[in-house]
Amino acid sequence: MTSRRTFLLSGLAALAGSSALANAPAVSLRPVARKVSSLAAGADGLKALLERARLSGQAVCAVADVKTGEVLESAGSAQALPPASVAKALTALYALDVLGPDHRFETRILATGGVSGGVVKGDLILAGGGDPVLSTDHLAQLATALKNAGVREVRGKFLVWDNSLPGVATIDPEQPDHLGYSPAVSGIALNFNRVHFEWKPAPGGGWAITMDARTAKYRPEVVNAQMKIASRAGPVYTYAEKAGVDHWTVASKALGKGGSRWLPVRNPAAYAGDVFRTLARANGIKLEKAQQAGSLPQAQLLARHLSPPMDVMLKAMLKYSNNLMAEMIGMSASAARSGRPASLQASASGMSRWAAAEYGLTGTRLVDHSGLGGDSRMTPGDLTRALVAAHKTGRLKPLLKRFPLLDSKGGIVKGHPIKVAAKTGTLNFVSGLGGFLTAANGTELAFAIFTADQKTRGRIPRSQRERPKGARDWNRRAKRLQQQLIERWGAVYGS
Repeated sequence: MTSRRTFLLSGLAALAGSSALANAPAVSLRPVARKVSSLAAGADGLKALLERARLSGQAVCAVADVKTGEVLESAGSAQALPPASVAKALTALYALDVLGPDHRFETRILATGGVSGGVVKGDLILAGGGDPVLSTDHLAQLATALKNAGVREVRGKFLVWDNSLPGVATIDPEQPDHLGYSPAVSGIALNFNRVHFEWKPAPGGGWAITMDARTAKYRPEVVNAQMKIASRAGPVYTYAEKAGVDHWTVASKALGKGGSRWLPVRNPAAYAGDVFRTLARANGIKLEKAQQAGSLPQAQLLARHLSPPMDVMLKAMLKYSNNLMAEMIGMSASAARSGRPASLQASASGMSRWAAAEYGLTGTRLVDHSGLGGDSRMTPGDLTRALVAAHKTGRLKPLLKRFPLLDSKGGIVKGHPIKVAAKTGTLNFVSGLGGFLTAANGTELAFAIFTADQKTRGRIPRSQRERPKGARDWNRRAKRLQQQLIERWGAVYGS
């Protein structure tokens, strides 16, 4: 195919040999500016596309050939912006490298002092092993296994050990208290450390409310998370911890005709212990109120539950962008690599150092493993470099979610010639996308796109960060730019 450059040069040569260039005008004519196509090859085409997006803040990107590693084009490739949940792609690589795709987390029921005649002489311990997908169903299975093992009485204490990972009250302290995607983190988690709050109009007036650890099969009510209805219009929720119990209030005028939502748990050990105690009682085993174990003594194994293998969990983490999974998996990888980290931030710093050593990511500085914290930074050049390296191992791409391309009305374009597998990332006035695209001719590219309006984001009060004004429209336009870049790269480098 004749390139645009060849066509222009041959045209000028033909003109030079004719009279068309003779008798040039004495006064230079003013050139007419032409609109550069966003699909034009070269830096001008990319620049034109980014300018036409009219997106406030910054937009940076990079794209590379996965076979050669050659960066085909970029804009601000060394400029670090918040990656949001795109950071989870790096966390997945970290976990695969350190823990491996077959790694499973173990939750155990232990007994001290031995078991004789169905009686636990000492303490019963629910020991968390960092499983981020532990559910009420799994605790029910452990309670049944305890009964089937012949246990009918526990004479000592009931303890919960969650110290395999450092305790974190909330993933991102800048988030409002009631948001379920920023729960507490520790070595044990139940139902992603969320409690289900439901309210219904009561027959005699007022409201019937429940706080439970529900699944499709079980619905045990909890006492370590309590809710009161307050006669007010706002704020919608308030939170306070009292003696290890999560105390919530909700504004009566915000309840409408009924509804439900998942609220974050701030005391994971107490929550898991509360629920297991109820399930054990249903199996005829009476336990004292759970206490937190400071250390894990030598004890007899009575029952255990294993998580799914790591690659299965990572696929789910990336698909649903679950923050708790990212943090627990990331901290577990840090613990396996260099010992139990002192904090979430210390673990994220360790992952950043690993990324620098493994992939040369010198511009990446993360404060967590999920990307929820707005202080994390990553450059598109860094991520693209890691994606190219990961493509050679074949580990990451199968775990990434298919990213559909949309038409002008927002509908999915079925059979689009460009196929994309990527990780999205969204915060208020922050949007990112990183992954792989396969063009119509089979060319595979790795790409990273980060956009952020950090000034506008910085002006949002903490209380309004769930749905700030203007964020939805800004993020919609950022996602439109992402698709335009993908379509550009597919057309320019894959046709």
